[in-house]
Amino acid sequence: MLTVKEKSKIIDKYKLHKLDTGSPEVQVALLTEEIKKLLAHLKKHPKDFHSKRGLLKMVNRRRSLLKYLQKESTRRYNSIVKKIGLKKS
Repeated sequence: MLTVKEKSKIIDKYKLHKLDTGSPEVQVALLTEEIKKLLAHLKKHPKDFHSKRGLLKMVNRRRSLLKYLQKESTRRYNSIVKKIGLKKS
């Protein structure tokens, strides 16, 4: 899990306006950081199937947010994919 400080740093980096905490860009960035942490955990503990299920749920949620963003605004989608460093599908 991300700490409050880590979350606030990510939100500050990806927010669209002053009070933004729930835009798709922010949600994708937060999910990406959670996924990175969970991947590191699963490398140490490969038989932790409960965490693996949580990882799959997070990846699917991020994928659906990115699909929504691509449908709504291709410019914003390209921007967030480039900032985070994801591969385009």
